[in-house]
Amino acid sequence: MESMKDASHVYAVERRQCHAERPGFRISELQISRTQKVPWHYHSNVQDTFYVIEGHIRLFLQKPKEEVRLGPADTYSVPPRRPHLVTNGGDASATFLVLQGIGEYDFVPLVPLERSD
Repeated sequence: MESMKDASHVYAVERRQCHAERPGFRISELQISRTQKVPWHYHSNVQDTFYVIEGHIRLFLQKPKEEVRLGPADTYSVPPRRPHLVTNGGDASATFLVLQGIGEYDFVPLVPLERSD
C-alpha cells in the first residue's frame, strides 16, 4: 500500500483535534464511538504512544500478534513499522491522545481504504 501524509479523510471519528505539531512530532486527540476504529496501518518512522483520557480502547497488533486493552490513564507505545488497529473497547465513546514521533509522520494502510467523506 502507498503511504500518505494525512489519513484524516480515510476513517471517521467523532472528534479529532491536533494539540501540537512541529517537524518530527505531533500530539493528536481522537474521540471514537463504540463502532468506530482506526484501520490497520503502520508508520514507517514514528512511534505511536497512546494515552487514554476517557473510556476504553483496544489495540490489535501484528508482528507479533497481540491485543492490548487500555482504560483511563493507561499508556502503550507501538514502535515504527508494527501494524496496528485501534477500536473502542467499551460501551461509550473513548477519548485518547496519540503522541507521534520522533520522525516524519506517514500512515501506511495494510488494506485498501474507503474514504469516509
